[in-house]
Amino acid sequence: MQDYLKAIHELQEAGEDPTPKVLAERLDVTPASASDMTQRLAELDLVEREPYEGVELTAAGELTALEVIRHHRLLELFLVETLGIPWDEVHEEAEVLEHHISEELEDRIAERLDHPERDPHGDPIPSRDGSLPNPDGRRLDEIEEGAEVRIVRVSDDDPDVLRFLGSRGLYPGAEARVEEADPGAAVLTVEVDGRQVHVGEPVARQITVEEVPA
Repeated sequence: MQDYLKAIHELQEAGEDPTPKVLAERLDVTPASASDMTQRLAELDLVEREPYEGVELTAAGELTALEVIRHHRLLELFLVETLGIPWDEVHEEAEVLEHHISEELEDRIAERLDHPERDPHGDPIPSRDGSLPNPDGRRLDEIEEGAEVRIVRVSDDDPDVLRFLGSRGLYPGAEARVEEADPGAAVLTVEVDGRQVHVGEPVARQITVEEVPA
């Protein structure tokens, strides 16, 4: 149930309609199972169902989803910062652990990490009361040539992409200059720490940046 609420929140955040079909693809279940679960969530007043338009989280559903997301992102940071697990390996571990930590352990982890605001991939960590900053920045593939940027967040959906970016120093907080960027180009070039890095358009779409004033 928590996985569904989290997935619905993430889809809504990305501007996608969380229909049973989309949820089934995201969670690797059958459309029938996704439809049954959304019906159950509606009966629990955690979502509102709209015929042919998917579902929308209620206030209670949103709060539950954000609590799971808080667990997940705190765990990812804890695994990286405390246990030294690479950032491309922590997502799946956190997916399992997020459902099994108590509120007390959550508080202890947050305190140990000095109450962080972002996870290793730059995603904002919801506060204890359920507030979450709006996603900021623009996709790297939308940035004009010559711009100075700072990486804000990176999608953690693909471990191979994370390994590629990490090996080239493209972490959240890193600053870069866009050297070559043509609209619709398959590859763009950025300079990081004096090195040129070629980034394919599919990868650039997974990197969110903010422009740094000259």
